[in-house]
Amino acid sequence: MTTWHKLRKRIHLLCVLIFIALPFFNFMRFDIPRERFYFFGKELWINEFAIIFFALMFLMFVIVLSSVFYGRIYCGYLCPQMIFSEASDAIDAWFRKRITKRFPTLKPPARARIARVLWLAVVGAGSVFLAFIFISYFVEPRDLLRRLASLDLHTAGGISGAAVTLVTFLDFTLVKQKFCTTVCPYGYLQGLLGDDRTLLVHYRDPGEECIDCKKCVRVCPMGIDIRTSPFQIECIHCADCIDACGDIMARLKKPNLIRYGWGVKGEPWRWTGRRVVVAAILLAYAGGLTFALTTRRPVLVRISPVRETLYRKGDDGRIYNRFRYQVANRGAQPDTVAFSIRNLPGAQLVSSANPVRVEAGKQVTGEFEIARPVSPGEALVTHFEIAAGSDRFPMTFLAPSGDPK
Repeated sequence: MTTWHKLRKRIHLLCVLIFIALPFFNFMRFDIPRERFYFFGKELWINEFAIIFFALMFLMFVIVLSSVFYGRIYCGYLCPQMIFSEASDAIDAWFRKRITKRFPTLKPPARARIARVLWLAVVGAGSVFLAFIFISYFVEPRDLLRRLASLDLHTAGGISGAAVTLVTFLDFTLVKQKFCTTVCPYGYLQGLLGDDRTLLVHYRDPGEECIDCKKCVRVCPMGIDIRTSPFQIECIHCADCIDACGDIMARLKKPNLIRYGWGVKGEPWRWTGRRVVVAAILLAYAGGLTFALTTRRPVLVRISPVRETLYRKGDDGRIYNRFRYQVANRGAQPDTVAFSIRNLPGAQLVSSANPVRVEAGKQVTGEFEIARPVSPGEALVTHFEIAAGSDRFPMTFLAPSGDPK
């Protein structure tokens, strides 16, 4: 393995490790049963749609901007489909080589069957493991592990895990790189995203020094001939052909005929109008996401009046209005919220729990009443505020006209 191939495989390994680690450290994960979204260690509730929206749009435009600058680099270096498809092919080739070396006296069909069975066993086990990791992005990993241990096939998590395992197995054994040229739309979109300075893999042979060894074709994971055109939709910019040509031409003491270049003419990198626009959009989403995360309040309080009955006259002669509260603690520590009344003289808050304690990641709902004596001639509707910590909620107090007595 030479320069670009080694680099690509190291990046593949890093991507696999990150893919495995993310759900366990809640760095980026949807928890569907609990209706939570974890992003950079923060636990976001599903009703915090603005933050989730900015996060998803930011990640999408990171990929878009990388496509404008670096073309299909994502496909060759970061795409999970390509990473695991190449891993499946590599395992298959490794078993064939080892079985041939280990059992040289066996007939080729027998060696091929043994290698095939071992490959299918490894791919099957890998499919279960990868399906578990994938579903862990949507179900808490420890909960999912218990489901897997009990062979759960009757809940949504278990059924989804079995379905993903089957799809993954079929993908790694039958589809592999065919997915990139038949189903995935990214290659087609690249024609819209790129410009005249997007990174390409070029074949240039002005001196007609190519010896037609076809090594660049043999090593290509997509089975194309880069000499035909740098704009083939199958080309994923993996640079294996660059290494192959460089190896052969180095033996002939001649320069490499295939290399990376900015645009079809290989001109120097520079900013273009499209790049400025995409970068500006990315910065806008990054700014919105940063603002949403930094201004996010860990405790969310909501208060609303209960108007099933407008008011209630108590035995003590006072008028009672009922209110409902909802306190959500989106932080990592328990917290308390105290309610108080502002701008309503003579009023008293009647509640069985004040302040209200809320555990981390929990939500508490309840009701309280506000009681107040009403004088003759007082307004039917009195505006006031309910304070909950630093929050202020404008409310109205309803009472009958005249003397309540």
